[in-house]
Amino acid sequence: MSDESHAAEPFIAELKRWREVRGLSQSALAKAVGYTPSYVSKVESGQQRPSQSFAEQADRVLNAGGAIKRAFNELEPVERATAGVPHAGSDSATDVQPSSLIVKHDDAELRYDGRYYRATQRRLIYNASPDPITQYLIRISVDRHPGNPERSNRLYRDNPLTWEEINLAAKVGREPIGWRVQHDRDAFKELWLLFENEYGRYPLYPGESTWIEYSYTVSDDKWGTWFQRAVRLPTEKLSVRLDFPSELDPGVWGTETTMTAAAFPFRTAITHHTVDDRSIYAWTTQDPPLHARYRLEWKFRAGPSDEGDASHMALTPSAKMSSIGIVQVGDEILNKPARPFQLPKEAEEVRRVVAELVSAGERAAGIHVFSKGMGCAAPQLGIDRAAAIVRTAEGETITLVNPRIIEQSTEADEQYEGCWSFFDVRGMVPRPLSISVEHQDIDGQRRITIFEHAVARLVAHEVDHLHGVLYTSHMPLGTSPIPVAQYRGTGQTWQYSGGSTQPQ
Repeated sequence: MSDESHAAEPFIAELKRWREVRGLSQSALAKAVGYTPSYVSKVESGQQRPSQSFAEQADRVLNAGGAIKRAFNELEPVERATAGVPHAGSDSATDVQPSSLIVKHDDAELRYDGRYYRATQRRLIYNASPDPITQYLIRISVDRHPGNPERSNRLYRDNPLTWEEINLAAKVGREPIGWRVQHDRDAFKELWLLFENEYGRYPLYPGESTWIEYSYTVSDDKWGTWFQRAVRLPTEKLSVRLDFPSELDPGVWGTETTMTAAAFPFRTAITHHTVDDRSIYAWTTQDPPLHARYRLEWKFRAGPSDEGDASHMALTPSAKMSSIGIVQVGDEILNKPARPFQLPKEAEEVRRVVAELVSAGERAAGIHVFSKGMGCAAPQLGIDRAAAIVRTAEGETITLVNPRIIEQSTEADEQYEGCWSFFDVRGMVPRPLSISVEHQDIDGQRRITIFEHAVARLVAHEVDHLHGVLYTSHMPLGTSPIPVAQYRGTGQTWQYSGGSTQPQ
């Protein structure tokens, strides 16, 4: 690989890291930033120099908190200005995971000892190709503060993840093996496990199966309270175990995002049992669909807060929301209409955004009790796309893609509302008691759903966000929100005539 291509490696690694974190394919990213899939592929293989426009667009679409732009700015000026050509000697063409590789069983375990996480990945792989396989691509990516990329990027710039602390170990079958580093960034490592060691080579021949295993360590000041498994190869069985100290009183939940727009709880339960002083949570699924993503999250109810000390408890409500990645009032993204999805072409992008929304909802539920229900719109996460979720007081999750209110009742009422983007206040807002909302399924089919009373209020609030409207614009002339300290409705549901609070 030429010197110019080598100089672009940090940018390539940062781009791939954030594309991986956000769950986008090269084609989906290309569509979102207005470039061709071929362009993105050539940038990531080192054959094409990125333009400044591409870097800025990719940083915005991937909500990378400026990390991709900074990596671009680190390139030498001549590097940034020169159009790339294929480089003699580049091995990028061979650095591709075999497309005919089948994972018979993907088994992962994450163990926490109160200070360090140790992740162990075991995969039984089968070679369905006509050629021997001699390497396997793996990625190690961490994000201490999901939904707050600026904060995570700052953390890893000041204290990057190092090979020494990771203490990586790998083997194929019973043989320890080495690896070749592909990308090495502050919070992202990509490398090829090589099926060889100083004593011999152990290729996986056509029709054969073998177990590969690798494990690594990350301290809890660099590892966020989430563990995601993505299905990138045909997989017959997927299993995950979380192993925590019982004294921390862990609470664990999981969400699945597949080929539909919805991100929903796991279809099967996470089992829990105790062994000595350890709490073991296990979950398994058969034949997971390709491109599905399974995200497990947790909190330690008897341990320190996510911030590691009591300072988080002293934050104002708005500061708490900002700390979990919620965009605050004053950001221009909250005042403009969000970009609609082109469906079904952008189905993958919808799945990614909805997964981000669900994850944000789980984080918010960890710092506030939402007795009235809650909702989150993509612009509140810095994502300029027309998607939102609503979670009712009963726990039902409603996904809204490209929604618009097409009809509303003449009957209305006034109730106090709060908004995560300025959560220090509450405002009295008139809303119709019933609304009809047109929205789309992942396959592009348009539907009309009628929402009433409390659910109508929640949905209307989120649809407003997608049109660049805040609830304060609906408040009667001459009124303004009150400080949350003066609000007396916390912990109560909205009240409606007839005693119904959450009609279906």
